[in-house]
Amino acid sequence: MNDANENNAAPFGRNEAGNNGPIIPKSASEALRPEKVPQPPKRSRKAKSQVVIFLNFLMTVIVCLTIAAAGTVYYAMSAYEDNGPLTANTNFIVRSGAGIQEIASNLERNNIVSDGRVFRFMSEAYLEDNDTLKAGEYEIKAGSSMQEIMQLLKSGKSILYSVSLPEGLTVKQMFARLSSDPVLEGDLPAQMPAEGTLRPDTYKFSRGTKRAEIVAQMAAAQKQLVDQIWDRRDPDLPIASRDEFVTLASIVEKETGIADERSRVASVFINRLEKGMRLQSDPTIIYGIFGGDGKPADRPILKSDLEKDTPYNTYMIKGLPPTPIANPGRAALEAVSNPSRTSDLYFVADGTGGHVFAATLDEHNNNVRRWRKIEAEKAAAAAKEAEPAPAQP
Repeated sequence: MNDANENNAAPFGRNEAGNNGPIIPKSASEALRPEKVPQPPKRSRKAKSQVVIFLNFLMTVIVCLTIAAAGTVYYAMSAYEDNGPLTANTNFIVRSGAGIQEIASNLERNNIVSDGRVFRFMSEAYLEDNDTLKAGEYEIKAGSSMQEIMQLLKSGKSILYSVSLPEGLTVKQMFARLSSDPVLEGDLPAQMPAEGTLRPDTYKFSRGTKRAEIVAQMAAAQKQLVDQIWDRRDPDLPIASRDEFVTLASIVEKETGIADERSRVASVFINRLEKGMRLQSDPTIIYGIFGGDGKPADRPILKSDLEKDTPYNTYMIKGLPPTPIANPGRAALEAVSNPSRTSDLYFVADGTGGHVFAATLDEHNNNVRRWRKIEAEKAAAAAKEAEPAPAQP
């Protein structure tokens, strides 16, 4: 029998040499004995090199650090953009000159951000070269993310406060208001500006603003306003300089607070100046007696006041007083620069808060008598109201 199969394949089984041939039977113990496993190939000298070992270690460290860095960046970005721990709106103050490290620490200390270090490093990454976190007081909404807080502080949109300085106040009265403001900081200038050189207005400012900064802003605004209106004045005005212009405007400012009357009051004083008449303005008398403090509210003007010899008593001096008597606003300045064209030389209170005007002394005297009658009637009515009620039987 031929050992080859029908397909001419090798005969079944091998001899011990591994060649094709007849199957050689083995004993049971030999069959159960494990065959020898070939030895693994020996490592090359190149693989054993210390340089290769170091490079492998270095690569492992780099991979681990990269994974750790990626995880840290992911955590930081998530924390930076997630809602913050703040549960209610709060105000936060960034002092002038504070750096981002101080700001971050204060935010964490006030429980506005969860991690000051994340706020610092991520904000530094977002901010460009010219960007800064600006000083001021900010309202931070509940739940604001670190990124939203950074954008708010970067914008400088801090909480604004205001101080109102109405028309007709003296410099001393304005300084008193600035001094008593609880938000403004710092001292006022040691030397007061000249009367009439501060612009009355409402000034907005953020916490940390210095009082001296507001004064400088007021002075610059008034100068700009006066120059602007002076340049548009009626060329026929009997006024020689800006100082005289502001002085007359301050008198008009103190004489009436009614907008429709200012240009007509201005025309009375302009007409008097042109005719060489004394201005006879009561507010100038008051300034000459009380100066920048102003007259006490319960102190009437006495007849003896009209005879007091001061540089501001326009019942005694001719022309304008030496300085303004208050800080005039835009309306009074414009009224003097382009007054109404009238022949009026007099005016007196009409008893209702306004004035009645007259071109002649006789007409004026009639108006004065009418005003005094109104005042007498008011006084009698007030006295009657003050009388105690009759006792009940």
